[in-house]
Amino acid sequence: MADSTRRNKNRCSFCGRTEDEVNFLITGMYGFICDDCARQAYDIVQETQRKSKGVSSLNLDELPKPQEIKAFLDQYVIGQDDAKRYLSVSVYNHYKRLLQKDNGDDVEIEKSNIIMVGSTGTGKTLLARTIAKLLHVPFTIVDATVLTEAGYVGEDIESILTRLLQVADYNVAEAERGIVFIDEIDKIARKGDNPSITRDVSGEGVQQGLLKLLEGSVVNVPPQGGRKHPEQKMIAVNTKNILFICGGAFDGIEKKIAQRLNTHVVGYNAVRNTASIDKNNLMQYISPQDLKSFGLIPEIIGRLPVLTYLNPLNRTALRAILTEPKNSIIRQYVKLFEMDNVKLSFEDEVYEYVVDKAIEYKLGARGLRSIVEAIMMDAMYEIPSEHADSFVVTLDYAKKQLEKANVARLQNA
Repeated sequence: MADSTRRNKNRCSFCGRTEDEVNFLITGMYGFICDDCARQAYDIVQETQRKSKGVSSLNLDELPKPQEIKAFLDQYVIGQDDAKRYLSVSVYNHYKRLLQKDNGDDVEIEKSNIIMVGSTGTGKTLLARTIAKLLHVPFTIVDATVLTEAGYVGEDIESILTRLLQVADYNVAEAERGIVFIDEIDKIARKGDNPSITRDVSGEGVQQGLLKLLEGSVVNVPPQGGRKHPEQKMIAVNTKNILFICGGAFDGIEKKIAQRLNTHVVGYNAVRNTASIDKNNLMQYISPQDLKSFGLIPEIIGRLPVLTYLNPLNRTALRAILTEPKNSIIRQYVKLFEMDNVKLSFEDEVYEYVVDKAIEYKLGARGLRSIVEAIMMDAMYEIPSEHADSFVVTLDYAKKQLEKANVARLQNA
């Protein structure tokens, strides 16, 4: 009798479970589907669409134009208009290059790899992370500080492409159209002015290794990383169509720029031209020869033809960064408290105080988060248990919390 009752019950046409064994059944014209199978079907469709959504499925009309790319960046990154324009144009041209058809005119568009120079906390990595949200190609961020020559402790150069393959779900064709952001490129600068006759494990040797990636060549990539799985089968990846964006702080390069700008001071006109130089923002005068003086080899500079800079952040920019972007620091904390049904607000004087401290300790935009975190730590610990409806951060409270946290230690962090 029990078996007969079970046979007569409605069941999922996919997994065969009865209506008693699932949360609910969705009725269709030709059968039923349970909630679990419906969810799995949705995931399969989403995954299939995501994999198929590549450059191959785009046309030029659908691509975001440079102005649209910059407008998107403006929602998340304050200022840095020059860097945004360079980045927007380079990414758009990368798309056009991928969509270029062979019309028999022998015109081949070369890729324009970019290098962005700017002091720490000015937004290089944030620009890269933000533009990744808009792209229709695989995008990955790698840190140059972990790269070493083959055979040494660290990561091989090829690990850069391993990351890109992972993002592309090991679809080699899609990975070969991707974009790679190499952060902290200045950390692999040559240690001395003279070419090294011995191994420079994480400096010049790594630069030499990067040349083949930047230029465009077929590289054998270990899909799981090189040293831990020596038995794995290599994947051949052609880097010809991969766009590389490099970023670095180049700490101290202003001295190189200043030396170059003062080299040609001869005569009255030269003195007058020197007087017109903005000494507070020497980064805007950067040239490829400054990168060479800093320690990048000429070959790698030649493969990064687009050179742009990020302006140091002034008080106005820091104040705007604190509250204006979509993902601003203050909005993040307001959202965190909102999830506990607490309305969080700040007095305007608190914003000015946070900016003052960031400037005092030369922490840049990255330091704003550290300062606000120090101010909010006790509140985040106590408020969720107090069932309060609202919380206002006053200037006195901020000063008290920051003194308690000893913000001076952030300067050395």
